[in-house]
Amino acid sequence: MLPAGSRLTRRDEFASVVRRGRRSGRSRLVVHLHRTAEGDCGRRAGFVVSRAVGNAVVRNRVARRLRHLVAPRLRQLPPDALLVVRALPPAAGASSAELAQDLDGGLRGALRKLSGARGE
Repeated sequence: MLPAGSRLTRRDEFASVVRRGRRSGRSRLVVHLHRTAEGDCGRRAGFVVSRAVGNAVVRNRVARRLRHLVAPRLRQLPPDALLVVRALPPAAGASSAELAQDLDGGLRGALRKLSGARGE
């Protein structure tokens, strides 16, 4: 499970990551990754699962799977990383393994774009 201190909770945090972060899309989800200024609180993640994904039961299931998948991967991100994972409608019928595959691919793509933008 994702600890409370590792979650994005405020709307302006989500908006900032989506607007300023690097995006990498897959068939079932889109990953937005942003690095904050040094000194901000560490790695945090948030999830966007809209009504387009399905009814409340389906949305909660998708969000729960994504939280479970992101928790161990969060430690692999830079210490000042903020992550938003946005589920797309095909995520409703996806298995956890398929979501994990898309998440890993999205994180690799976003990290590559982030590193290229910073010249690392």
